Amino acid sequence: MPTATAPSQSSPSVFRLDQLAEVLDRHARWVKGQPGGARANLAMADLEGADLSQRDLRGARLVGAKLTRSRLHGTNLAGADLFGVDLRDADISRANLMQTDLRGARLRSADFSNANLKGADLRSGTLEPGGTARRGSGPDAQDAEAAKLVHKVALAHIHGEALIPSQGVPTDLTGAVLVGANLTEADLSGSLLQNADLTGANLERANLTGARLNGANLSGASLEGARFDNADLIGTRMADCDLSQTTLGSAQSPRPMDSMRSELQRVIFDHERWIDSFGKRGERADLDGADLCRADLRDVNLSAASMRGANLAAASMTGARLMMADLSGANLEGANLMGADLSGANLSYAVLTGADLTRVKLGPAAIKDPSGRSTGRSWASNLMGADLRRALLVNTCLAQANLSEANLENAEMDGADLDGAKLQRATLPRSLPPRR
Repeated sequence: MPTATAPSQSSPSVFRLDQLAEVLDRHARWVKGQPGGARANLAMADLEGADLSQRDLRGARLVGAKLTRSRLHGTNLAGADLFGVDLRDADISRANLMQTDLRGARLRSADFSNANLKGADLRSGTLEPGGTARRGSGPDAQDAEAAKLVHKVALAHIHGEALIPSQGVPTDLTGAVLVGANLTEADLSGSLLQNADLTGANLERANLTGARLNGANLSGASLEGARFDNADLIGTRMADCDLSQTTLGSAQSPRPMDSMRSELQRVIFDHERWIDSFGKRGERADLDGADLCRADLRDVNLSAASMRGANLAAASMTGARLMMADLSGANLEGANLMGADLSGANLSYAVLTGADLTRVKLGPAAIKDPSGRSTGRSWASNLMGADLRRALLVNTCLAQANLSEANLENAEMDGADLDGAKLQRATLPRSLPPRR
């Protein structure tokens, strides 16, 4: 089968506009069965910011391509091979992605509003067949070995040549917009959907087994026949959802504030009064060693609280205010802290493995006097010895933070601000963002 292809490579290379135009033109002829046509092969191509809106890219091969911040509004990608593609912050609204292979794709903060993802394969990226090839149809089913080889290259690139985990690379839809999207019969098993907006989406007969949905919004979504076995539903909003024909199985359900014992509610209430009155009323929260595992603590104000050694594993804490809080030695494994304010917080020797710290403020906190006026001084965040393996630190402010002896192995730090941060004896990921 003829293909209009990019040169074989193990890392993305930039396409010139004339090269891209030729590949797209030959693909259009291939789709129509016209002479001179060839299936587009843009595997591992660097197409960042490209405008491919309204194009007919059915069956195109875009394995491992870099399409961050690109425009694919209304693009027809039905049956395309998008294995390991990087579509972070891209506009894919109203696109046709029926039966596409999106396994292992990086789709963080992408806009899929009203897109058609019926039957799409969004499982973890492995070397087994996916998409149309999984069903024994499409061009990749006819060329299985070649597809497997390019998928292997894409996996190596995603992990920086590191050993690929046996369970594969999960598809990352963290913070993605899927409002009104058609995900009928889509396979989202094991995918990351933290803080994703699925308002009004059609998830009928979708497979969300083992998916991580904490902080996601499924309000008004159609869930008839959807499966959520072993899914993480901590902090998931499901207002106006009919769950009568949904399989929840052993899904992890949230522990909202109103389900906690009354004493803990009182502690948090008194603490917020203490904060609002600058210490004149209420009482500072003492939650040292408290078991808050899987708690729903979104938007709670626990600034300056003492939470040493607390168990906050898998807690939903998006938007929480924790300025200058003492979380030293706390267990925050898998916690969702997206957008939280931890300025000046003490997280020394805390466990933050797999935690989502996207856009978290971990810079210095301004020190104020008892009347609330600034003193002109500040207090840096302390993450000395913290375990941040596999943590998401995308666009996180770590300015002046103490990261000495911290373990940042395999942490994702795109756009992180490390200006003035202390990194002595820290275990760092393979690539660090430039200091500002």
